[in-house]
Amino acid sequence: MSTRIPVTALRFGLVWALQCLFAASLVLGTGLAAAQSPAPAEPHNIVQLSGTGSVETPQDWLTVTLSTSREGSDAGAVQAWLRQSLDTALMELKKTAQPGGMEVRSGGFSLQPRYSNDAKINGWIGSAELVLEGSDFARIGTAAAKAQPLTISSMRFSLSRQARAKLETQAQSLAIADFKTRAADIARSFGFADFSLREVSVGTVDQSPGPMPRMVAMSAKSMSADAAVPMEGGKTLVVVTVSGSVQLK
Repeated sequence: MSTRIPVTALRFGLVWALQCLFAASLVLGTGLAAAQSPAPAEPHNIVQLSGTGSVETPQDWLTVTLSTSREGSDAGAVQAWLRQSLDTALMELKKTAQPGGMEVRSGGFSLQPRYSNDAKINGWIGSAELVLEGSDFARIGTAAAKAQPLTISSMRFSLSRQARAKLETQAQSLAIADFKTRAADIARSFGFADFSLREVSVGTVDQSPGPMPRMVAMSAKSMSADAAVPMEGGKTLVVVTVSGSVQLK
């Protein structure tokens, strides 16, 4: 006995089979196209290089640290003496303070126990600091000599923010020009007409003297209260390096 399949079912099966065949052909075609497409070419004629630019200028910013210390058997008395010393010095320093020329701010303040040989507290050691900074070296030197009982413990010359920003911009322009010149020279040396920039990085380095030695504080102590402490800065060399890679073409 034969079984009759409805025409609707036959049509549905035929459509489904055609859809499957079409999908399979798409997958196969995509795979063949991917297999036949060439791999991306590796970059060639790449050169790594760097350029530098440097600008030297006198240091225009001075930071001076004034300090004093005290020892005693009573912590409260030591702390009170330090506070009184700071107040006295601040009153004197504020008379000649000037925005940008000489600015005054608080520094460190510490109070620590002093121990005997048997590890028992037998006293207290305290220290306090004030910091002078600015562009008027003569004003700072004169004020530092009058900030009794504080004396100079360290001094450091550097560049102000404005001077540093200006020098970094100048040195960066020189470094970029040097980078381009070297890239063009390398391209010509290898027989290429030009180059294109691929990647680049910029770095800045300062080369300047460090803080002055502690013997400056000792010489300041030997001066009279009215004698200005001589202040003479050095120079700072700002160096900018531009590193990267170019493609010769």
